[in-house]
Amino acid sequence: MNISLQKVGNVKAEITVSLVKADYEENVKKTLKNFCQKAQMPGFRPGKVPMGMVKKMYGAQAKADEVNKLLGESLMNYIRENNVNMLGEPMASEKQVAQDIETQEDFEFIFDVALAPEFTVECTANDKVAYYDIQVSEEQVEEQVKQLAQRGGHTENVDTYTDRDIVRGVLAELDETGMPKEGGLQVEMASLMPAYFKNEEQKALFATAKTNDVITFCPAKAYEGSDAELAALLKIKKEETAQYQGNFSFQVNEISHFVAAELNQEFFDQVYGEGAVKSEEEFKNKVKENLQNQFVADSDYKFLLDVRAYLEEKVGQLEFPDEMLKKIMLANNADKGEDFVNENYDKSIVELKWHLIKEQLVKANDIKVNDEDVKKTAIQATRFQFAQYGMANIPDEYLEQYASEMLKKKEQVQGLVERCIDEKLTAALKNVVTLEHKSVTVEEFNKMFEKA
Repeated sequence: MNISLQKVGNVKAEITVSLVKADYEENVKKTLKNFCQKAQMPGFRPGKVPMGMVKKMYGAQAKADEVNKLLGESLMNYIRENNVNMLGEPMASEKQVAQDIETQEDFEFIFDVALAPEFTVECTANDKVAYYDIQVSEEQVEEQVKQLAQRGGHTENVDTYTDRDIVRGVLAELDETGMPKEGGLQVEMASLMPAYFKNEEQKALFATAKTNDVITFCPAKAYEGSDAELAALLKIKKEETAQYQGNFSFQVNEISHFVAAELNQEFFDQVYGEGAVKSEEEFKNKVKENLQNQFVADSDYKFLLDVRAYLEEKVGQLEFPDEMLKKIMLANNADKGEDFVNENYDKSIVELKWHLIKEQLVKANDIKVNDEDVKKTAIQATRFQFAQYGMANIPDEYLEQYASEMLKKKEQVQGLVERCIDEKLTAALKNVVTLEHKSVTVEEFNKMFEKA
């Protein structure tokens, strides 16, 4: 066997693989011998089919299988052992001549290989990158406390309606005289939130509602023609709403009023765990600390984006084997066609350039990710999801349980690996480049993304 690589320009190469009979002959014999032992044919006992007959029937197939197997293994071993920095997969060359598996004993296969452009990138203290320190305002702390109190609140029944209360009761269709319509629609347990009515006049009808009141209103007017909302209230299909444009009576059986949680020890324990904070001041400090930690993650994310932009400009324009990469992209997206390739190729090259830069940075900073790192990242992501709903004291066993479910999904694992790499790379680069700290408000920080 002989394998050779010939560069064709800066970013393309041809790999030629030459196989002779001695390379595959022994494996073909073993394969045919196995066929003999397993083949079942009329007139022959199992395992006693003559080799000549087996060779005649299966020889070409066995030869093709072994040649293809040897070709694939040899090609990829050569690429790996010779550190060929390849983009995508090798593709059969247009120079390839058809091979006759039955008559030939020696074979030659030619592959086109897309090569990554050669360049070097590094970060040092001479590289200056902005780092935005997001400041937590007292208003933000108060707003977060308010949201946590809302999430930890409860409902209680009251006698008189106030804004944003939920009213429940019997909804009955009326006729033109204002009396219950014979055979009309009736909903025994209907729920309303008058605060969300679109029509102000209809909303005002409930402004002073009390338990046991009977209120006449028009649901169709209240929702101003929203078939989805009207259908949900009347428990009918959307296409049936045109039949119910008149008045309904609503007998108020129950009024539910939402009460935010009090800032007391029970609430503090509910949010942060028993005894973690013991006063309103400590609670607000904890809220501020958590917000600050969240903002550090946001600052790190922006920092990595800025590092990317800085290094992409520093590296400059790179040469890529566009024609071949488009062929590879089309082969990987055969169901989407050439239009998809033409529309997305430039974007893919931008991402590929960053991928190549990032590879060098990861190697230079000795970034490695193991299973434990990925698990920790999954737990961290799970904890953040719960925190968004104001649940900050979830037991570790539950976090691990949810994280384990994430790790069962291949696409999520890949995302977690990339996230873990980004976090480690960010931490490393913050200690390498010179950070130009800039203090900003949340609003100022968010506007940077709006501009982007």
